[in-house]
This record gives sequence, structure tokens and C-alpha cells, in this order.
Amino acid sequence: MRNIRPARCITVLAASCVLAFGLYHIHSFAGVTEGGVLGATLLLQNWWGLSPAVSGFVLNAVCYVLGWRVLGKNFVIYSALATASFSVSYAFFEQFPPLWPQLYQQPLLAALLGALFVGVGAGFCVWAGGAVSGDDALAMALSHVTHWPVQYIYLISDLLVLGLSVTYIPLGRLWYSLLTVILSGQIIGLIQRIPQSGPDPLPGEEKENKTP
Repeated sequence: MRNIRPARCITVLAASCVLAFGLYHIHSFAGVTEGGVLGATLLLQNWWGLSPAVSGFVLNAVCYVLGWRVLGKNFVIYSALATASFSVSYAFFEQFPPLWPQLYQQPLLAALLGALFVGVGAGFCVWAGGAVSGDDALAMALSHVTHWPVQYIYLISDLLVLGLSVTYIPLGRLWYSLLTVILSGQIIGLIQRIPQSGPDPLPGEEKENKTP
């Protein structure tokens, strides 16, 4: 547990709650989807009938293993906290009716609000060194390896998935999903650049420091 900071733990817990709030009250009712692992599971289901329960587990597991190998054990701890907080928070929000059911008739507003909640929620989890989902783990690992800004990694993966999703999602709704993933990725990138204080290394640095 060396280098695990309580302030960052609190950050990932709170940020995951924000993300769960946005996904439940906006995405799940407004017909605006995301790219990444979530979009990929829906794609595989529509193409080959593969259940998201199976494909989601496999894809997320692969991404988390990659994140652990590249970013180190602190990443695993922060990600476990983020994932647990997201699941508990989402289950809590499900006990209540949606706050804005009218957003289905306002897809542009839903896309903007969805991007804000996803960007802030996932962004602060990434900033603290954790990942709520496999998408974030993959983006963090690839950003560390390639030295590309994380928002561009998000954009490339999301555009790939959304582009393939044209095969089953009406193009009119897909444009709003595209707007959401572009904006949320940019917000995550901006948040990741917020200066951090403290002696603990950023994700991946703990491995680099051990290299002769």
C-alpha cells in the first residue's frame, strides 16, 4: 500500500459516483451511447449475438491486465476503488426515477450533459491514477507507452467503435453519440493536465523507477 494516498482514494470514489450519476440519468434514458468497450460489446452483440455479459468481461479484463502491466500496482488499487464506487453508486441511483426523462426528445442537450458527466467523472479517476472501465485503462496504458495525449487515444478508439456501429445504430442518433465522445475525451485530457502534488509517482512511474 506504499504510495497510496487517501486524497486520491477519495477523488476516485467521488469521481466514479459522478460518472454513475451521468450514465444512469442521461445515457441510459436519452438514447446517447458511448464508444470504447461499451460500444464494442453492443457491436459484437448485434453482429454475432455475443452477450455483453461475456464480451464485456473479456474486453475489460484484457484492458485491465494491460493497464496493470504498464502502469503498476497503484493503478490496480485505485481502479478497484473506482469500479466498486461506480457499481454501488449506479445501483443506488437505479432506486430512483430519472431526473430528466425529457432528454430523449432533446438529444443535443443530452449529448452535451452526458459529455460533461463522463468527462469529469472519468477524467478525475484517470487524474488520480485509476480507471473505472477498460476504456480508461486502455487509454492510460497506450498514452503512457506512445506518449500521445490521452484525449487522442480516447478519440481514436471511440471513432473506430462508433464508425462500425453505423451498421446497427441510426445515423441521426449516432451523430449525438459522436459529439459526446469527442467532448468527453477532451474534458478528460484537460483534467489530466491539472498539476498534482505529493511524493507518490504517477501511473507507470513506479515501474520506471525500478529500471536500472
